[in-house]
Amino acid sequence: MDASRERGITEVLTLAQAVRGAVSQVIEGKPEAVDLAITALLAEGHLLIEDVPGVGKTMLAKSLARAIDCTVRRIQFTPDLLPSDITGVSVYNQASGRFEFKPGGIFAHLVIGDEINRASPKTQSALLEAMEERRVSMDGTSHALPRPFLVIATQNPIEMEGTYPLPEAQRDRFLLRISMGYPRADAEVAMLDHHGDADPLEPLRPVTDAAAVMAAIESVRKVFVHPAVKEYLVAVLNQTRALPQTRLGASPRAGLQLLRAARARAAMDGRTYVIPDDIADLAVPALAHRVLLNTQAQLAGQSAADLVHAAVKAVPVPTGRH
Repeated sequence: MDASRERGITEVLTLAQAVRGAVSQVIEGKPEAVDLAITALLAEGHLLIEDVPGVGKTMLAKSLARAIDCTVRRIQFTPDLLPSDITGVSVYNQASGRFEFKPGGIFAHLVIGDEINRASPKTQSALLEAMEERRVSMDGTSHALPRPFLVIATQNPIEMEGTYPLPEAQRDRFLLRISMGYPRADAEVAMLDHHGDADPLEPLRPVTDAAAVMAAIESVRKVFVHPAVKEYLVAVLNQTRALPQTRLGASPRAGLQLLRAARARAAMDGRTYVIPDDIADLAVPALAHRVLLNTQAQLAGQSAADLVHAAVKAVPVPTGRH
């Protein structure tokens, strides 16, 4: 079993390196964002990329999709987008005398939801079942989504014109939230040199396929987690709920997803086991978007990331070999 697990981790490591190399051809100077995107992929979780326009949110999503030979759909979220545009619709077929289901944009291995918070909350809620249960229910029938299934959504900050805040239930279904930020000066100069007169995605070719990604996901699920590490994770979750600045702490779903992300990060590092640092390093991207601050904390200028950092610091790190 150990030899099989180690072979699986070696394959995960090779796949992650290949995808990282391909995506980094397009996304320069952002290794942490690229690694977090690959972490979400290997954990089969959903990724939310939040930042101001023009910093490469959609380009990161597209380059990750291009690196994998699988079905990809892009949905541009707009105020007039309907839930049926996402999930699909039943259409009456006069020839057969029956209603037939026409799949919507969600039916793909990798779905890019561009500017997700420009659609109404009603339309955003059409994603809830698909993201959690990987299926779409229509007229009493469930339609399974392909595996692996990953939603990569981009959104602008809520203070931007024409945006709606994501409902709490929607945010809680994203495994990780990342921010691109502005590139370093040298990376921006390199971008002008390489991307100024050509489509940066054009030379990018797939380095893996859906079957290999699914096999890697299965290997990631077998990464060992010591009970002490699980207790550490739960203690961090409880601390986010106990801090006086908290209006809403991290949910149990957040804990499950953080554990999946930690397993993926361990495998990407070539380890067959999770260490406490995996939990601590991923706590902010996995938990901050799920935590709500009370009014006093908001007026004091604190952020959810600050609160999660404080929660991690307040919990003793388990010692010993895990």
